[in-house]
Amino acid sequence: VCERGTRAVDSARVPDETQTFLKSVDLFEGLSDRDLAAIAGTMRRREFHAGDSIVTEGEGGVGFFVVESGSATVRRGERELAKLTSGSSFGEVAVLAGGHRSASVVADGDLTCLAMTAWAFKPMVRSHPTIAFKLLERMAHQLAD
Repeated sequence: VCERGTRAVDSARVPDETQTFLKSVDLFEGLSDRDLAAIAGTMRRREFHAGDSIVTEGEGGVGFFVVESGSATVRRGERELAKLTSGSSFGEVAVLAGGHRSASVVADGDLTCLAMTAWAFKPMVRSHPTIAFKLLERMAHQLAD
């Protein structure tokens, strides 16, 4: 994932023990260990520091992110939309729509995310209808707000 300000912790894929963390993420609830292992195998760990932009409103996006630790703020212009904490995910709209980021996400302090590229994210959504439905529900709520 090549977003501005991202930095790989190392070049290795996310280790198998990350499956335990992914089980706690609502988006992946109910998936088998085998499915979680496949998803974890496509993710890379990224670290950010206070003030780092993870994604920037209006820019193209090729990554989907899950907050592993720390917190971040979602902003559209000067307006704060949400706080993201462990287990929160973001970036799916730009990845699925192939467009620009609808908001910026900035690290509040030290932040670790698991990141997945669009070319891994789309097949994951296609092969897991439960994830697709959860994403659809979340996007509908975002539009309603």
